Amino acid sequence: MDKIPIGLFVQDIVNKIVNLSEYHFRNISDVFNNFLGKIIDFLEISNPILLVSILLIITFIFKRNLKTIVLIIIGALFIFNLGYWRESLETLTLVIFSTTISALIGIPLGILCAHHPFIYYILRPILDLMQTIPTFVYLIPTLMLFGLGMAPGLFSTIIFAMPATIRLTYLGISKVPPSLLEVADAFGASKWKKLISVEFPSAKSSILTGISQCVMLSLSMVVIAALVGAEGLGKPVVQALNTVNIVQGFEAGISIVIIAILLDRILSVSKNKKTGEAT
Repeated sequence: MDKIPIGLFVQDIVNKIVNLSEYHFRNISDVFNNFLGKIIDFLEISNPILLVSILLIITFIFKRNLKTIVLIIIGALFIFNLGYWRESLETLTLVIFSTTISALIGIPLGILCAHHPFIYYILRPILDLMQTIPTFVYLIPTLMLFGLGMAPGLFSTIIFAMPATIRLTYLGISKVPPSLLEVADAFGASKWKKLISVEFPSAKSSILTGISQCVMLSLSMVVIAALVGAEGLGKPVVQALNTVNIVQGFEAGISIVIIAILLDRILSVSKNKKTGEAT
């Protein structure tokens, strides 16, 4: 039985895209690399105490949780002591930027899927493919298109993390109680008014969970992104792997764990004991 040439088919498609649009993709790569590089340089020359203080203020405004504040201070001091402050800033920049793009694309798509279920049925196998295919597989075409640097790691991270935002937004919007929608219709609310005043508040917990999952998935791509030239904590992990350096590998790895814990605590959806509403 002859082998189905699915690999050759995909290779031909990628080669045609590269031949036709490589110049444009490289320009996009240069824009992203320069933009992210300037952000990282700005954060690096900023006073670490000032950056941590701003984070503490923002966290206190939204969380009002003293334990989270203390945890951020301890985590930041520990990372700074290990000497991975710049790498941590690079990692956070990559994670925040990829999460922002994933949310800006994923949340509207999730809403669209909830309002038009047939679109979700079409997208579902694509989302399954994006989440289950080994990341090294789609790292190859992104590397061919964008070259080395932050861009291929960024777009690979977006591909891997976006499905979580789409799925949980779809789940939250589709689970809005019909009674609430009927009340909104009875008052003559438009589709946009109903979305903003009824569906978003009701699905807030699910949407925030999707964003939190997107952050965690983006962070899990740090090491893989480092293989194609992305800066951050993944780079010392890869170097430690190549040189069998246990000290460097463990210190960089524990820094990634600390960032994951801090981001999870900051973005976690808490419950108000009195009202039971997500905050």
